[in-house]
Order: sequence, then C-alpha cells, then structure tokens
Amino acid sequence: MAIAIIVLVVVGLGIVMVFNSLVGLRNQVLNAFRQIDVQLKRRHDLIPNLVESVKGEMKFEKETLERVVQARAAAMSAGQGGNMTEVMAKEGMLTQALGRLMAISENYPNLKANEAVKTLMEELTHTENQISFSRQFYNDVVTKFNTKQQVFPMNLFASVLGFTASALWELPIDSPERETPKVNLAV
Repeated sequence: MAIAIIVLVVVGLGIVMVFNSLVGLRNQVLNAFRQIDVQLKRRHDLIPNLVESVKGEMKFEKETLERVVQARAAAMSAGQGGNMTEVMAKEGMLTQALGRLMAISENYPNLKANEAVKTLMEELTHTENQISFSRQFYNDVVTKFNTKQQVFPMNLFASVLGFTASALWELPIDSPERETPKVNLAV
C-alpha cells in the first residue's frame, strides 16, 4: 500500500513537472510571436509614409503601390483574428509586395536622391531585418517546444495535457522569396 502511494506521488510529481515545463515553453512561443508582432506593427506604420513619399515619382508603378497598400490592409486584418497561420500567409504577401516596391524604386534616380525616401527605405530595411531576427528566434523556440513534446517521456503526457505542436514561420513553397537573387556585375 505504501509503495503504491509512493509510486502515485512520484508519477503525479512527474506529470506536474512535465506540465510546468511545457507551459513555460508554450509561453515562450507566444512571447516570441508577440515580438514578431511588434516589428510587424512598426512595418505597417512605415508603409503609408513610404507609399506617400514615392507616389509622385512612381506614377507608372501605380499597380505596385496598390499591391503594397492592399497587402498591408490584409496583413493588418489578419493580425486581429489571432490565427498565426493566416498572419504568416498575409505577412508573406506583404513582404513580397514590399520587395517588389524596393526593387522598382532602384530604377528611379530621383527617389534614390530624395533624403526622406532614403530614410524611410533605411528604416524599412532595418525593420525587415528585425522581423527576420524575430522570426528566427520564434522558430528556435517553437522547435524546442515541439521537440520537448515529442521526446520520451513527455510524449506520453503532452497531448493528454492539451499541448499541441506550434507552427514554424516558413516561406510558402511558391514564394518569390525562395528564388535566388540575380546579380549583374556588368555596369
């Protein structure tokens, strides 16, 4: 009888330790996602200023500017629902639209010389780098959380205790971001 009680206490303590460990990692995943969200908000705030600054020079690129504005609106609305998969997809579309805008703006000498545009581009580039770093940290924490759920003996209790794997922040298979950049050194 005493042995059964000891075994139950040890198993109970083990389950509590597993639960607490997984809760800690789940909270780190949520925190890492919120850090990405902070950088995305900064990007969303910079975009209208950038679009207004380049609008006059890029009259022939109206479609590109409209795509950026539409992608920003979609990304901002995706964040309100809290669905990480939707946020990831919509932010990916915004990243693509911004990349196109930045690439096209290189063809406009007046834009390159404009200090306000230059400053906004630098801020946006810095923000994009911060987003990349935040995504990397998020993926590191998610990998740790998912691995912890899959190893023995955690795997025996994780799903029973209500834990599920978190999604990694990945580029879609057909994303232009996956393409190798073309470098032309002939000037």
